[in-house]
Formats: sequence, structure tokens, C-alpha cells
Amino acid sequence: MTTTHSSAIFRPKDAAAFLGVALSTVYRWERDLQGFPRRVKLGPRVSGWRLSDLEAWLDKQAATQRMEGAA
Repeated sequence: MTTTHSSAIFRPKDAAAFLGVALSTVYRWERDLQGFPRRVKLGPRVSGWRLSDLEAWLDKQAATQRMEGAA
């Protein structure tokens, strides 16, 4: 089975690096921001975010900022 780029799972440190923020920020966003992607469970003590979910969330944030800037 081959894994495509969009089906990659990012562990918390990788997600933080991808988003360009601190790990604590990712956890705070997960807790406080409505619409932030939910982690997927990979095992009893392992979870991560789908790359496609993080990319979609970033796209939505960028679109929202563009709309607010145009107003």
C-alpha cells in the first residue's frame, strides 16, 4: 500500500512545525479554536493530525483573512 502526501499523519511536533507555531500553541488551538482539526487516534497512546485536515484549515483561515481585509 502506498501512502500519498495528502493522507500523511502529522504527530504533534510535526504539526507544530508545519503550522510554524509552538507545540503549546497547537494544543491551545485544538482546545480553544472552533473548527481546528481533531486528532485521529493511531493507537492507545499515539495520535496525530491528517495533513489534508491541516491544509484545509489553513486554506479556510487564509480565505477568512482575505475576506476580512476586503471589507
